[in-house]
Amino acid sequence: MSTLSLFRKVAVAEGISYIALIFIAMPLKYFADMPLAVKYTGWAHGVLFMFYVVMVIMCWMEYKWKIGKTILVFLASLLPFAPFYVDKKLKEEPVGQVKA
Repeated sequence: MSTLSLFRKVAVAEGISYIALIFIAMPLKYFADMPLAVKYTGWAHGVLFMFYVVMVIMCWMEYKWKIGKTILVFLASLLPFAPFYVDKKLKEEPVGQVKA
């Protein structure tokens, strides 16, 4: 499995965990008095976020991404639906351009 393929999988998992944290766990905490939903979902999201950051750095080094692209891909992790857009864009890139 290539680094890029693994990164795309981590990006999707991180995006799902972020959405679950914001739109499921947070309402459960504040409206249904279930704070453990945020505790466990937040923990999972934190681990996936760290994997995401590590994978961005690995892809930057292996595929020689420009710094601008690397920063944008990193910033995408801070927006709830952006990791899915990153996954889509990386999937659409021709194989020759991914490594350049």
